Amino acid sequence: MSFSVTCVAPVNIAIIKYWGKRDDDLILPINDSISVTLSTEHLRTKTTITAGPELSKNVLRLNGAEESFDNPRIQRCLLEVRRKARESGKCTRPELLEWNIHVESENNFPTAAGLASSASGYACFVYTLATLYGIEGEELSGIARMGSGSACRSLHSGYVQWVKGERADGADSIAVQLAPATAWPEMHVLILVVNDRKKATASTHGMATSVKTSDLLRYRASTCVPERVDQLKKALEERDFDTFGRIAMKDSNQFHAVCLDTYPPCFYMNDVSRSIIRLVHAINGRAGVDAPVKVAYSYDAGPNACLFLQERDVAEVSAIVRRVFPFNHCSEAEYYKGIPNDEAALNAVPSDVLESFVPEEPNLLRYIIHTKVGEGPKRVD
Repeated sequence: MSFSVTCVAPVNIAIIKYWGKRDDDLILPINDSISVTLSTEHLRTKTTITAGPELSKNVLRLNGAEESFDNPRIQRCLLEVRRKARESGKCTRPELLEWNIHVESENNFPTAAGLASSASGYACFVYTLATLYGIEGEELSGIARMGSGSACRSLHSGYVQWVKGERADGADSIAVQLAPATAWPEMHVLILVVNDRKKATASTHGMATSVKTSDLLRYRASTCVPERVDQLKKALEERDFDTFGRIAMKDSNQFHAVCLDTYPPCFYMNDVSRSIIRLVHAINGRAGVDAPVKVAYSYDAGPNACLFLQERDVAEVSAIVRRVFPFNHCSEAEYYKGIPNDEAALNAVPSDVLESFVPEEPNLLRYIIHTKVGEGPKRVD
């Protein structure tokens, strides 16, 4: 009698950051944000939901460990998806809406380490529930937002804007696609995993403290973000990587400046994170201070770097990163994940380019994931 559905949902990395809520219960942000959806081939949450009359209670398992189903955000998402399914009349088996569910969810990347695991997790939970109840394809970003704010962006492919909205009930605080994944096929992403352990300060606690204590956050939300949103949307339309990269780095820096302006301060980056920032600026600076950006960094609430670059620069930047961050703690297959390295292109990078960069001590990075811009959630069973 039981019925199961399995779906996957992507990670998204914000170029213009979401940090701070105007309503904690509905998770309504104080500013718009714009993100890039990453490929589910390399980073994804996979969720299976089973419903059946024989299930005596609701159960949630994350990465093999049972979690409490009493989490208010989980409960709210479940109730809202069921309400939407009843109102739509599209659930062909109405008894499903009354049965308990078992949720098995797993990430193929570090959880709670600043790589947007809550975004892909809640997006996958909501999307899989909706698919189970027959409302696949309906606008679900507002429900996913109630689980984790940035989850609303993981329900779309490509480049996505989360509109903060103005209504008190949050009905207009939803995510919209700005451009599909195919709009900029040259865009690549290198994720440098510095630390895959759970971060010391949870994002929810960090941003609540920032809203209460940071003067910089208020200025950022009212003045800086609206200007950057307009600039970034134009850069996406024109495929202007220089502007894209400069906005990504400036907004990342300002976000972490807000964390330092918070009292007591929040620390998400570490010394290795800052070494990567210096390396990126050194790569870009080789052609002069006014040269177009070749590679750009962005850090969410964690130490791990997301580097954005175009296909023509992948070999050179990868070769430099390989030189600066050597390793001997694992095999090459364990260290370089995702899109395979083009060894011929890496070996063709001129030696004088590489020799201008000094290696750090070995094993400062856990591993590297090479990926691209990707699609939104999908059913896989």
